[in-house]
Amino acid sequence: MKVAIYARVSSVAQDVDLSIGAQLKSLREYASKMGHQIVREFVDEAESGTTDSRPEFREMINLAHSKGKPFDAILVWKFSRFARSRKDSIVYKTLLRKNGIQVVSINEPSEDTPTGRLLEGIIESLDEFYSDNLGQEVSRGMKESVSRGFYISRKPPYGYRKLRVKDGDHERTKLDIDPEQAEIVKSIFNDTLLGTGITDIVRRLNNQSVPSPREKDGTRAVCTTFCPTRYSPGPWCGVSQLIE
Repeated sequence: MKVAIYARVSSVAQDVDLSIGAQLKSLREYASKMGHQIVREFVDEAESGTTDSRPEFREMINLAHSKGKPFDAILVWKFSRFARSRKDSIVYKTLLRKNGIQVVSINEPSEDTPTGRLLEGIIESLDEFYSDNLGQEVSRGMKESVSRGFYISRKPPYGYRKLRVKDGDHERTKLDIDPEQAEIVKSIFNDTLLGTGITDIVRRLNNQSVPSPREKDGTRAVCTTFCPTRYSPGPWCGVSQLIE
């Protein structure tokens, strides 16, 4: 039997399912054991299963509907890799079945019978519940961390640095002023208050060999972020503290 294999890892850090490499290894071993011929491999990395807007997933579905039926089944490590939305799962599996293509979970075997589809539906409903519940827990945890003054983003805003602090048995991140970058921010605002234009500020920073924190955007874009048309420190996180 000709098969395609589909592997996915979520963009959510708490996703505890196997890595892409481990999924592919298991899927290939299963196909070899069952005597299946793998005709195509589809991989979506850092893509949520709660949406069908996944590049490789969309390509796989489109290919499955092409003339000649390129494969007879799609192998997945678990049904949750195919979709975490019950609605999407029903829609796409129905479309695939009309073209004679099955979705097979190598760790959740089920038969293509009314009873088998019922059990499959129960598994998918549990997957959807897990995903929805996880999203709520993650959102609640992030809000709690922010309310306690912890910083949860990857990169600190310009003028700050990350500081690891003890929180009971854990270490968490807070923001601390970066002395070197803070001086640069102060100089930008002082120039702005004196009426200096952005172009002249950029020229000064370049002459002083001050590196841009975002090289792809250039120094001008960074200065535009810091320099309002009217001086109003309120909307910028920590600006009033930086320029005191």
